Amino acid sequence: MTVFSFSAYEGFQPGHRSAVRDFSDFARSPNQAQDPELYELENQAFDRSGLVLAAMRELAPWAGQTLLDLGCGSGYWLPGYAAEAAVVIGVEPDPTLLPLAADRCPEVRVLPGSAEHIPLADASVDVVHARFAYFFPPGCDAGLAEVMRVLRPGGALVVVDNDQRHGQFADLLAASPWAAALGRADATDAWWEAHAARRVEVMSRWQFDRRGDFEAVLRMEFPDEVVTPWLSGHPDVLGLSYGYVLFAVRAREV
Repeated sequence: MTVFSFSAYEGFQPGHRSAVRDFSDFARSPNQAQDPELYELENQAFDRSGLVLAAMRELAPWAGQTLLDLGCGSGYWLPGYAAEAAVVIGVEPDPTLLPLAADRCPEVRVLPGSAEHIPLADASVDVVHARFAYFFPPGCDAGLAEVMRVLRPGGALVVVDNDQRHGQFADLLAASPWAAALGRADATDAWWEAHAARRVEVMSRWQFDRRGDFEAVLRMEFPDEVVTPWLSGHPDVLGLSYGYVLFAVRAREV
């Protein structure tokens, strides 16, 4: 496995495609990559009460630590992390999203990379966050091994995933034909349990300011045959209940 250091990407600048490699584990996001502005509205509606963030912080506090946002996308969460962590690094394989992340938070180093190809040295970070990125078990062993490589002893990976059992969003997932690609809840839980992960459920919600934004985001995430009847049955609502599952795995202490 090739190990990259920061110096390997000293020449990377936003929009400079020659510094971006192809990553064998990279699959282009069907939502954020296709419509970053609309996905921005989705992020703004995400868990406005901060319950998910609080659970992440409890699992692995990052104040004063070095934090890696793995699959950082357009960098929406980077400024918030930077307000607490000593060092924040964003890693993203999509060359269309890298410049957006780099421009959003200039004090954060944003690097091209992927879950299986993290351009950092061994034992160089304290906390790794992955929100809805890569870790859709089974078949994630290579990425987990790479994350464990870059974590310092006692450091933690925290993954945010959809709860496929609870909440209105889970109902939409169950009705959506593409959701099967994310794996089933029982298989996901079993994979994480086999890797000694701590599992935490958080019930929160999406909440939008405008009905039109809510409808547009739902249509980005789900096919019309799923969204249209749901919206018809829920007129005038500006959000839905949304269950999240967090998985946390710690690197071995020396």
